[in-house]
Amino acid sequence: MPSNENPTALVVSAHSADFVWRAGGAIALYAKRGYKVIIVCLSYGERGESAKLWRQEGYTIEKVKTERRKEAETAAEILGGETVFFDIGDYPLRLTDDHLFQLVDIFREHHPEFVLTHSKEDPYNFDHPLATQFAQEARIIAQAHGHKPGEKVLGAPGVFLFEPHQTEQCNWKPDVLLDISDVCDVKRKAIEAMAGQEHLWEYYTRVALQRGVQGGRNSGRAGMTHGEGYQRIFPQVTGAFS
Repeated sequence: MPSNENPTALVVSAHSADFVWRAGGAIALYAKRGYKVIIVCLSYGERGESAKLWRQEGYTIEKVKTERRKEAETAAEILGGETVFFDIGDYPLRLTDDHLFQLVDIFREHHPEFVLTHSKEDPYNFDHPLATQFAQEARIIAQAHGHKPGEKVLGAPGVFLFEPHQTEQCNWKPDVLLDISDVCDVKRKAIEAMAGQEHLWEYYTRVALQRGVQGGRNSGRAGMTHGEGYQRIFPQVTGAFS
């Protein structure tokens, strides 16, 4: 664990379920290591990712958002993270400067050691790359000495892009395979909290199993059964090869 007393990680999720499928293992793993994990959900995914709820009678946009928020809060609690909801709306996700500076304030308040967010491309979901650009821009502004002079500026947290639904179509290639074997059961419980998207439960469980096999093959970790893939934005800085 890093030397500072309260290390922090930041997850920027376009919709309220994205962080569970794609980064639930990382959240649970780092929460277990003593990190404070802040999960920013830009929207609830109420329009485009709540079909199961909309097929039921009596649902309104506010009722769908309420259900989605409950699911996300439950999942985050299981994983050990803390949620912040921007309630911007989805399909389309439209971000303003006010939203941008709100995220900058979160960067400045918590000084995360790393950031997890979406792939830079996704032809199936325009909200995802918009969230990534938003997170990247907020990170850069938080590093600027001229933004709110007198505040401690952000350092250089690494940015890792979690796995999209169809990697080949998103020009996404993992160069980090995170071993989440010790928390795979926790991630599964969080996945099952997302009742509105039950059709994805087994899909992302299979993804974790596949990444576990690949991680073991690339590292010699005999006990690695589950993993998550990430793509780095910035180079790894090191004093030695390993």
